[in-house]
Amino acid sequence: MKQQREYTQQEIDRMVQMGWEDRTPFEAIERQFGISHNDFIKFMRSQMTASSFRMWRKRMNGRQTKHQISRPTDGTRFRCSRQRDVY
Repeated sequence: MKQQREYTQQEIDRMVQMGWEDRTPFEAIERQFGISHNDFIKFMRSQMTASSFRMWRKRMNGRQTKHQISRPTDGTRFRCSRQRDVY
């Protein structure tokens, strides 16, 4: 895995959390942390046990909301005005 930089433990924890969130697209993770989709999968594999990683991949496989291009564009999703702009 080619990493651009070392991540702090807080950043690692946040990346794993974002990886598990259904509505956080991989593109937002890439913009915020500079890690590509394929490298992020390798990162998640290194941070989890084998069984947890398999469960995560099964959950993310085909999930429409994890890819920005696959998301519905109807704009009906609520977003708080104080939410950080990472999309």
